[in-house]
Parts: sequence; structure tokens; C-alpha cells
Amino acid sequence: MKFIIAIIKPFKLDEVRDALGALGVAGMTVTEVKGFGRQKGQTEIYRGAEYTTNMLPKVKIEVAVSDALAPQVVETIQQVASTDAIGDGKIFVLDLASATRIRTGETGDTAL
Repeated sequence: MKFIIAIIKPFKLDEVRDALGALGVAGMTVTEVKGFGRQKGQTEIYRGAEYTTNMLPKVKIEVAVSDALAPQVVETIQQVASTDAIGDGKIFVLDLASATRIRTGETGDTAL
């Protein structure tokens, strides 16, 4: 099993969720986060004053999937979340040692 973490632009969330649903991803966790990468924030003008925001709003998506589905999930997120602009985000793939469904006690892929 794989645990996939994707940090994307907030306005791309609905498109990514729909695309992953079409792949058969049963569930995900979504968190609103702030952060920065290579772009180191951005400069904005508010009421005539220029200021720098060093933490940009992003959305973190966490998905646990089977080993067989992981490459498709990564490719789908990359294609759907891309705007071809700086700050599109990152995707991290981690090995998932185990998963247990609390209600039934199922483990492994069946718990997903």
C-alpha cells in the first residue's frame, strides 16, 4: 500500500477530487494549509501599500491506495492539478505499513 500526499493550489481541489473518484479512490483527507517553496511567497499591493506574504494558501490531500493504483493516482493528480505555473505543488509517495478499518477490523488493502 502507498500513502500519497499532494500539496496543490486550492482552486484545483474539486477537479482533483472528481478525477480521483473516477479512478476508484474511495476516500481522502483534505486539509487547508499554508506554506512556501522555491517561490518564497509573493508580493501584493493592498490599499496602495506593497507587502510580502511568505506563506501561501494551499490544500493538502492525503490518500491511501493499493500499490497497483498508486502510479495512476500520482499521474492523475499531476495532470489535473497542473497550471504550468510556479507554485503548482508537490506529490509525495510513502510506503504504508498497515491500515485497519476501525468499524470492522479489516486490515491491509481491504481496509482502504
